Amino acid sequence: MAIRVNGTEVDPPEDARVSLLDLLRERLQLTGTKVGCNQGACGACTVLLDGNRVLSCLTLAVQADGREVTTIEGLADGDGLHPLQAAFIEHDGFQCGYCTPGQICAASAMLREVTEGVPSYVTADLAEEHITLSREEIRERMSGNLCRCGAHNGIIDAILQVATEKAA
Repeated sequence: MAIRVNGTEVDPPEDARVSLLDLLRERLQLTGTKVGCNQGACGACTVLLDGNRVLSCLTLAVQADGREVTTIEGLADGDGLHPLQAAFIEHDGFQCGYCTPGQICAASAMLREVTEGVPSYVTADLAEEHITLSREEIRERMSGNLCRCGAHNGIIDAILQVATEKAA
């Protein structure tokens, strides 16, 4: 089998103890995925595994065998920026930029979850088919991704912009 990373098949590591984060950064040189706490507490290493957000520091690379991994480098379609990447720039959703790749990957999966009607802890009506994406809803859904610079308002504004554009 193989792991499909940003559309390219790669062999899983021979050592079953290698994290997905280490595979991406050390072997594949995809350094957009950041090493933060290396304990699953900050979200800097968030990537998509079959479209779902995962913490690559806590995921073994062999767990991705036969699956699709998408990193920040593979999020855009073609040469242009992904809408979230452009919105983060427009709304100053980053300062140092270290958490930005994980934030954008998490936001991408979060928007899909909302579209599919997956509720969060603060979703008012669990039976409602359409979830209204408020600032509070975004804060709850993105709470696993920390920004130490304090760019949270810009991050929320960027996500709201993309969600509004998708809904239109």
